Amino acid sequence: MARNIQSLERAAAMLRLLAGGERRLGLSDIASSLGLAKGTAHGILRTLQQEGFVEQDDASGRYQLGAELLRLGTTYLDVHELRARALVWADDLARSSGESVHLGVLHQQGVLIVHHVFRPDDSRQVLEIGAMQPLHSTALGKVLSAYDPVAHSEAVEAERKAFTDRTVCAPDDFEHLLDLTRARGWAADVEETWEGVSSIAAPIHDRRRMPVGAVGITGAVERVCRDGELRPELIAAVRDCARAVSRDLGAGRF
Repeated sequence: MARNIQSLERAAAMLRLLAGGERRLGLSDIASSLGLAKGTAHGILRTLQQEGFVEQDDASGRYQLGAELLRLGTTYLDVHELRARALVWADDLARSSGESVHLGVLHQQGVLIVHHVFRPDDSRQVLEIGAMQPLHSTALGKVLSAYDPVAHSEAVEAERKAFTDRTVCAPDDFEHLLDLTRARGWAADVEETWEGVSSIAAPIHDRRRMPVGAVGITGAVERVCRDGELRPELIAAVRDCARAVSRDLGAGRF
């Protein structure tokens, strides 16, 4: 069995201590509460302070939770709320389109799948929640890159791998693709990431009208496309779903 890392356990205990009770504690209070030597406690607090997880009041010298923890907590709550708001609409999209539905957010230079609704048939499928997709070649990734400045920077600065002979990799071509995505309000991936697979995605915005994710459908090319073109009713269904989730998040009309 793997052993826990003692310094991380102590840091976690400090954060929990600061999160309760008086909220603002001195070094002696923290050390005695956790049964640590003052030097040990001070070293951990200094590291947490450097990372923004703990702040020290200049006047009293007491410690409290830092803004970085608030930012991380807000990010978690945003993703949790996004997924909760999208559940019903994603189910409806899967039923109306007949394809699998994915909800994705920006994470570590890629797209993290936070919700997945299976295609409504009896075929064998694998749950993809927690999977990562590339930013530059997938419909979800293109949408995030087009609307989210951070995702855009990461997609532009990263090496854009050619997964198939259809993958758009050249800088100017990729920027043109993002311009097109913003102009029409949706993105597509027609065999750019996986042979025989196509997808359509649209952006989701929050109450601040900031892009917080993307929702899309994925399926076989012969089902998503007709006569070599993406089926317009599927594009409309994806966009309607994205607008509905955005409205539920307080974004208003788009």
